[in-house]
Amino acid sequence: MTREQMTVLCVGATGSVGRHVIEEALRRGHAVRALVRSRAKAAGFPAQAEIVVGELTQPDTLAPAVAGVDAIVFTHGSNGGKADTRAIDYGGVCNVLLALRGRRVRIALMTAIGVTDRTGAYNRRTEAHDWKRRSERLVRASGNAYTIVRPGWFDYNDATQHRLVMLQGDTRHAGTPADGVIARRQIAEVLVAGLTLDEARNKTFELVAETGPEPQDLAPLFFAVTADAGGAPDGVGDADNMPLDQEPAQVLADLKAMRPPGAASAHGQNGGEA
Repeated sequence: MTREQMTVLCVGATGSVGRHVIEEALRRGHAVRALVRSRAKAAGFPAQAEIVVGELTQPDTLAPAVAGVDAIVFTHGSNGGKADTRAIDYGGVCNVLLALRGRRVRIALMTAIGVTDRTGAYNRRTEAHDWKRRSERLVRASGNAYTIVRPGWFDYNDATQHRLVMLQGDTRHAGTPADGVIARRQIAEVLVAGLTLDEARNKTFELVAETGPEPQDLAPLFFAVTADAGGAPDGVGDADNMPLDQEPAQVLADLKAMRPPGAASAHGQNGGEA
């Protein structure tokens, strides 16, 4: 495959954004592989999509999913409590990255706007922000080229809101659609576009839509976003409110396991080639 034509693994393929990712990747000419827990869950997928059965919480089932892929788009997420967010939102990313066994791919990871807000009621109840943020740290530490997208509230946009805006620093913490809104379809477009654009390389941003037409070219939007600092665990401008030395021992061990051979930083290493 050329750089513009990849084999793309969709993790979270049966979700509301994942299905759009499959359609968008196929539209762009990529070969698509969808990771599902059972073939029954793939009902309605386009015929061109390859179906692979695996379970994110069972690492020994993931080797066939990652074999030969050039890129991975993560749109998965749990709907449960603290145990599920750790096992799926974080553990799923960890297990898939480890299944690569050091092979380099291009990664697009979807988390959430407000992911650095640790004190809000939602995070106190679910710890979802904390575990999603830790999954971002795994991706940054992995040595793979990546794009991390933190979308606003899905499909709360009205018919006039399609002008994409990429923000940094994660400062919107209302916990309501006031933080920003975005169509699921446009989230998928940004995730898939980021796989092949150098302008999207190693960047983390919040994604919302405001009043206006949708862009015809995403490259200038990506270009205007600042890349993450090499070796830093978090995105540009993120609050320094999750010290690494206070992280759970297993999280620190996972970060160490992600580190590319020869990387000196304890925080991981950005870079790598897709």
